[in-house]
Amino acid sequence: MSFTSGPLPMRLKLIHGFGAVAFGVKDSGFSFFLLIYYSQALGMDAGLVGLVLLIALLVDAVVDPILGYLSDRTYTRWGRRLPWLYVAPIPLAFVWIMLWSPPSGDAPSALGLLGIAVVVRILLSACEVPSVSLVPEITDDYNQRTTLFRYRYLSGWMGGLLMMVLAYSVFMPGKNGLLTADGYAEFGFFGAILMAFSVLASAIGQHKLVAQLPAKKPPPFSLSAAFSEIREAFSEKAFLIFAAGGLAAYVSQGMTFSISNYLNVFVWKLDSLEFDWAPSWLTGLTAYPLVLGVSVILMFFVVGPMHHRLGKPRSAAVSAISALVFGLLPYALLLAGIWPQVGSIGSAALYYSFIVVANMFGVVVMISASSMIAEIVELFEERTGRRAEGSFYSGNWLVQKCATGLGIFLTGQIIALSQLESGADPATVEQGVLTTIIAAFAIATIVLALFAAFWLGRFPISQADHEARIAARNLGGVPGPIEGAPDARIIASVPPNGEAP
Repeated sequence: MSFTSGPLPMRLKLIHGFGAVAFGVKDSGFSFFLLIYYSQALGMDAGLVGLVLLIALLVDAVVDPILGYLSDRTYTRWGRRLPWLYVAPIPLAFVWIMLWSPPSGDAPSALGLLGIAVVVRILLSACEVPSVSLVPEITDDYNQRTTLFRYRYLSGWMGGLLMMVLAYSVFMPGKNGLLTADGYAEFGFFGAILMAFSVLASAIGQHKLVAQLPAKKPPPFSLSAAFSEIREAFSEKAFLIFAAGGLAAYVSQGMTFSISNYLNVFVWKLDSLEFDWAPSWLTGLTAYPLVLGVSVILMFFVVGPMHHRLGKPRSAAVSAISALVFGLLPYALLLAGIWPQVGSIGSAALYYSFIVVANMFGVVVMISASSMIAEIVELFEERTGRRAEGSFYSGNWLVQKCATGLGIFLTGQIIALSQLESGADPATVEQGVLTTIIAAFAIATIVLALFAAFWLGRFPISQADHEARIAARNLGGVPGPIEGAPDARIIASVPPNGEAP
C-alpha cells in the first residue's frame, strides 16, 4: 500500500521534487560543461575525454542495480530509502569539487579522470535511485505519479539551469569564457553545496511521511540472490520495451546536451551577441538557459493533459518526433541559406523560438518514460509477490547512464571527426568543419528519435491496465509467485478511476 491516498499536498510535491536539484546540477555539469572544460580548457583530446566518460558510465551502470537492490532491501525504522539520502550527499559534494578542481591543477591522466567520474556517479546514484524509488511508494495513482515526476523534472531542470546561468554570467563569463580554465573551480564548489543541500532538505522534509519500518523484513544480502532478482526484474517484457526506447531517447539527450555549447559558440556565435538595452551579464549565450527554463515551464503545463488524453506511451512517441522536427529545422534552414545573419539578434531569436518547442517536447519524452517505470512495479509485484522499485529505477539509471555516456562519446567523436582544434577561435573556424558537425549531429538525431518513438509508443501498460491492477490489489487479489495465477484485470471488480490530477 502507498503512503498516501487521493490528491497529493503541494508541500509534498515541492519537497519531493526539490531532491532532484542535485541530479540537475550533475546533469548540467556532465552534459554541458565537462567535455568542453577538459578538452578546450585543459587541453585533453576530446575523443579521449568522451571515451573516458563513457567507460565511467558503463562501470557505474554495473553498480547501479546493486544500489537499487540494496535500497529495496534496506530495513530500518526510517524506512528503505531515507538512510541513503542522509549518508550519500556529503561525500558526493567533496568528490564533485575534485572533478572541477583537479588536485594537480592541470589536466589529470585519463585514469585519474575515470576514477573521479566513477565515484561521482556512484554517489549520485546513491542519492537519486532511493529518492525516485519513493514515487511508487508515495502514491499508486497513475496521474499523481505523473504529477510527482513533473515536479522532479521541474526542480532538476531549474537546478541545472541555475548552474548554466551562473556559469555563463558569473563563473565563466564573456567571450571565450568557456574555453579557459578560470572559474570552473568556483562552478564546482557552488554546485557541490547545492547538491548536498537539496538532497538533505528533501529527505528531512519527507521524513515524517516515509520514515516507517517496512512491512516485511528482507532476507540477508546475497550477491547471487541480488543478481538473480535483478535479472528477473530486467526480464520483464514491459521493462525491455521501455529500455529499448529509453536507450535511444537518452543517447539523443546526452549527445544534444554535450554538443550544445559547441553549436552555440561555433555555429550560432551566441557568445559574441550583446544587447545594448540589457544588463551586461545578458548575452546571446547567457540567454540560452533562460530559454530552456521557459521550455521546461511550458512542459509543466503540457505533459499532464497529454498523458490524460494520449496516455504515456503515445505522448512519448509524439513528443519524440516533434522534438526531432523542431530541433533540426534551424540547421536545415541555415544550410539552405534562408536564415538571418548568424550572430545577429534575429538569428538568435529565431533559433531560440525553435529551441523552446524542441526542448519542451524532449522533456515530455523523459517524463513519460520515467513515469512508465512506476507502472512496471505493480506488474512485477503481481507476477512475483515482491516490490522492486529500487531495482527498476536503478535499471532506468543503468539505461540512462549507458546512453548518456554513449551520447557524450558520440559528441567527442563528432568533434574529433570535424577536426575542430583545441582552443579554436570561433571567428576563424572553417565552414567545412561546422558543416561536418551539423551533418553528423543531424544524422544521429534522426536515427535515435525514430527508434525512441517506435519503442516507447509500444509500451504495453495503459492507464486502464494499471488502475485495474491497483483495484485488484486493494481488494486483496494480487497473486504472489503462484504458477498460473490469473490476470489482475480478471480479478478486479472495481472500475478504473479516470480522474485527472
